[in-house]
Amino acid sequence: MNLILASASPRRADLLRQAGIPFKVIVPKVTEQVNELQSPEELTGKLAREKAEAVARSVDQGLVLAADTLVYYRGLILGKPVDPEEAGRMLKLISGDLHEVITALYLIDTATKRTESGISTTKVWMQELTSQEIAAYLATDEPHDKAGAYGIQGLAALFVNRIEGCYFNVVGLPLNLLLELLKRMHFTTWLNGEDFNNAK
Repeated sequence: MNLILASASPRRADLLRQAGIPFKVIVPKVTEQVNELQSPEELTGKLAREKAEAVARSVDQGLVLAADTLVYYRGLILGKPVDPEEAGRMLKLISGDLHEVITALYLIDTATKRTESGISTTKVWMQELTSQEIAAYLATDEPHDKAGAYGIQGLAALFVNRIEGCYFNVVGLPLNLLLELLKRMHFTTWLNGEDFNNAK
């Protein structure tokens, strides 16, 4: 069974490669809308399911994987900023405080229609950021396609005091949760003794 990543995120693709899991990418055509009336778990779960279903409709056989990540801070849901101004506001909000990063995963076996899903939450403590540091970070363009306006795997690693939970969840793909879901779907990986060294 082939794994199909329903995401345009280069970070999620990199993590799958790091984990030695072969896959191909089909980008879902889904409009991501943040509904403040939903809990962050409900919202990420809904968006991940919609992404997976959008791709699954175009695939006869395969295991579709979709994910959605957001930052949750004091009752506020922070998705991807729409512009540098919003990115700056997000960074000021989470500066010097604790926030949560929540990622939902959703899997669909397109042949059997079977699904599995799960949610991972990581607590992140951010150092106090000066206006100069925020401005310098915004100038890098790194914040603009990331939930909460920062990338822990990039330059913003300098700003993170500590985390509690899965690091890879903060990047956008909780790998241990993914493994558990793949096991439930009976998806074969190198852990089953298969050799995927030459997989594309």
